[in-house]
Amino acid sequence: MAGLELKHIDKIYPNTETKKKKRKKGEPAAVEPAQKELKAVSDFNLEIKDKEFLVLVGPSGCGKSTTLRMIAGLEDITAGELYIDGQLVNNVASKDRDIAMVFQSYALYPHMTVFENMAFALKLRKVPKDEIKTRVLEAAKILELEEYLGRKPKALSGGQRQRVALGRAIVRQPKVFLMDEPLSNLDAKLRVAMRTEIAKLHKRLATTFIYVTHDQTEAMTMGDRIVVMKDGVIQQVGDPNELYQQPANRFVAEFIGSPQMNVFPAAIERTANETFALIGGKKITVNAERAAKIDLPEGKSEVFIGIRPEDLYVEEENLVKYPDSQIDANIEVREPLGSDIYLYMTVPGVDKTVTARVLPTYDGKMDETVKLALDTERMHVFDCGSGASLIRG
Repeated sequence: MAGLELKHIDKIYPNTETKKKKRKKGEPAAVEPAQKELKAVSDFNLEIKDKEFLVLVGPSGCGKSTTLRMIAGLEDITAGELYIDGQLVNNVASKDRDIAMVFQSYALYPHMTVFENMAFALKLRKVPKDEIKTRVLEAAKILELEEYLGRKPKALSGGQRQRVALGRAIVRQPKVFLMDEPLSNLDAKLRVAMRTEIAKLHKRLATTFIYVTHDQTEAMTMGDRIVVMKDGVIQQVGDPNELYQQPANRFVAEFIGSPQMNVFPAAIERTANETFALIGGKKITVNAERAAKIDLPEGKSEVFIGIRPEDLYVEEENLVKYPDSQIDANIEVREPLGSDIYLYMTVPGVDKTVTARVLPTYDGKMDETVKLALDTERMHVFDCGSGASLIRG
């Protein structure tokens, strides 16, 4: 078992472009290469605990897979230090790092059986045959693959192939498991099932898992801690509840949560006794406890207000609870989902669609104008320039 430490890790790719070369009159046009650096990961600092399930999440191109590949030794580290179990491994070959990686594409050998695929890495290491058989059978039992050991990959479903890829990693008994979007090729129902299987596998093996995904639902349901990345930079590190309830900035707030948080321009006004938010020309009263936590820069009032869909109310029984924080809204689309209804609405003075998540019994109709109450006790406030959260404490 092992913990990891990444200190000031950078990954820079040289990006070759072309530019026109100066020429004298009468000479043919020519070009010469121009080097432009691409910084994929910037000053990445993180300590990963032994036996932790850590998830790297972010949009495509944010540097999460590049970070995982540097940990695996499949990418060189441009700058910084990487430690596995206290050992500096920058210059240690991938095969000597005692890690196992599961890829998005499964990467199974089509001509080999399930048993042979799972045993292959052990054979290369010249592990005794009896021990190989023991390890493969143990992994097959954990993953419920015992009856498929004689089959080839083409005779398996997508979920079974992914379990074989996991089994191939398990038999190596590594210090660290690395997983790069392993569920993205599966259908929605199977992804949900495999999320549960991987979470149970982590608990059973009691080792360190580092998991990469662009799917924030996967991140929230699987990770002990989550690292949110954007443009190669860590935006926030925390447990799922912390990221959801206390986002460090507007990017994290909008990225984490489905449907995503509503964010719109507003202004904050303060009197001796009360704080108001001006939204689309409508003044609403901010909950006093929440208002005390707004750290507004001196001389500034323009902000972005964020509020999650479940913290917006249209039902009569909820409207009476928030008489001073209501605005008018027009229902554009009504989307029933059984357990909830999503309402997509327009609000005067707000140029973005506002989403509310309401009770399944709500009978509001499309094109109907309704009162929309904001639970300002759960309201978020972000700086207009940096996007940083202005909620303190």
